[in-house]
Amino acid sequence: MISDTPGRPAATPRMPLIVPILMIGAFLMCTTENIIAGLLTQISADLAVSESAAGMLITIFAIGMVIGAPVMAIATRRVSPRATLVVALLIFAAGHAFTALSSSYEMSLIARFISAVATGAFWAVAAVSATTAAGPRLASRALGLMMSGVGLATVAGVPLGAFLGQLIGWRGTFWVLTALTLVAAAVIARVAPATAPQNIAPIRTELRAFAQGRIWLVLAATAVVSGGVMAAFSYIQPLLILRTGLEQWAVPIALVVFGLGCLLGTNIAGRLGKRHAVGTFLGATAIGALALALLVPFSTGVIATFMLFFLIGAAGLCVPPLATGLSIRYASSAPTLAAASSVAAYNGGVALGSWVAGLAMASGLGVAGPPAVGAAMVALGLIPLLILISLREPRTTP
Repeated sequence: MISDTPGRPAATPRMPLIVPILMIGAFLMCTTENIIAGLLTQISADLAVSESAAGMLITIFAIGMVIGAPVMAIATRRVSPRATLVVALLIFAAGHAFTALSSSYEMSLIARFISAVATGAFWAVAAVSATTAAGPRLASRALGLMMSGVGLATVAGVPLGAFLGQLIGWRGTFWVLTALTLVAAAVIARVAPATAPQNIAPIRTELRAFAQGRIWLVLAATAVVSGGVMAAFSYIQPLLILRTGLEQWAVPIALVVFGLGCLLGTNIAGRLGKRHAVGTFLGATAIGALALALLVPFSTGVIATFMLFFLIGAAGLCVPPLATGLSIRYASSAPTLAAASSVAAYNGGVALGSWVAGLAMASGLGVAGPPAVGAAMVALGLIPLLILISLREPRTTP
């Protein structure tokens, strides 16, 4: 921005109001996705299923996101972004109410799937709305700020949800999330700009943006790294109680520590994502793999467990903003579909990781199984990233 007054430096561009508002939406979405981890024992007891079966409520949500993100990105191409965001939040709230009212495990699975499809639509449009509103100079920071809602969900939303679950039951927690989502929908309806979709390219043109290999390397790394981190996080409650020896009331404290790491990770990604995205992605993956591997033998100690969870959170939550930014960069002619593909890859990994982690916990490995699965998955993510970093990066404007 050029200063109107001679001799004065140019003013620092401001972050548009819609970006922090979208961060609140991301906070609610991520709180819902991960709240099961803090309520696992209560839900399994109430629905009369095993803890590994209750963990499938995380898996089905991730599957719904995998389907919902790209499908809704294509279906809403000609719909106003504001309308898409508001309708997605309303459907999301309805899914929560259905979950709170569900009387069976099967109904809960259906309700979670409905909420997940709406979440996929929200994420795909929100990422592009944030970067478009912020402009090229602030696009990376806007993504980091919006994605910090994920860290806030982990540091505040999930622990508070777990605490509320102990006070008013897990169904009460879902009613609170329903009410907050309706408030968020009303705010976004008022604040989001009423813009119409611009320069809509044919579907074939958008799909051709995925013909080059870089974006597929990013999506592959996103799937296995995110899946590995969430494999461990999905079953954090049994690990902390049965192996680390924490009391039930202390579990939210561990979730706060994990969430603080998440906030650090999204902040790092926001600051380094423009110029050092691939290198930051690689470094975070290496740290995450090491921390998860160390968690297997050292999770019997409280201090070591908390330190490792902090590192795992920081490494894991570097991934979403970096992956989304890289996907949009490599498929610039189809930004919404690229963002949706990043969301789908993330949740595809979560679905796979939480499912395999549930099998591992039900096996002879017990509660040490999920972090062991997580370490292997995250380490696998180094392969596509090393290939990607060996390729010459396309030139970008400073």
